[in-house]
Amino acid sequence: MAAKEILLLGNEKLYNKSEVIKEEELKDIKYIVEDLHDTMMNFREKYNCGRAIAAPQIGVFKRLIYMNVDKPYIFINPTLQFIGDETMVVIDDCMSFPGLLVKVNRYKKCNIHYKDMEWKDCVLELEDDLSELIQHEYDHLDGILAVMRAIDNKSFSVKNS
Repeated sequence: MAAKEILLLGNEKLYNKSEVIKEEELKDIKYIVEDLHDTMMNFREKYNCGRAIAAPQIGVFKRLIYMNVDKPYIFINPTLQFIGDETMVVIDDCMSFPGLLVKVNRYKKCNIHYKDMEWKDCVLELEDDLSELIQHEYDHLDGILAVMRAIDNKSFSVKNS
């Protein structure tokens, strides 16, 4: 399809909660996934970063996350389950506020339960940076931004170019 405009910090739509995807919508989801892929690749080209994107960031308020690390992953209607109580402090960035870094606390390990493009139930265990990444994207589905999870009011910095 095509790269879409990413909603930026301050856009009220980013605080909307996304809707569950129904099985009969699956045929339309592939087009949204293509848009997410193209948008993320366009962002990567411009900013030299970007590993995942949530549908709400392009104005599609469906529970859908696209991640491309070593290969593409599509998470439909994901739910998170944290493994243990161990957390880590990370410096978070976001395509919706490029150049801004936020110090947040995230769980070190989690399982993500989701449907794939064949509508099969799947589970993936993630830890460290991928656990942090999926928690960040999952928050977007609930209208939560990393700036809302800042450890304190001194947890912000501007990324050096």
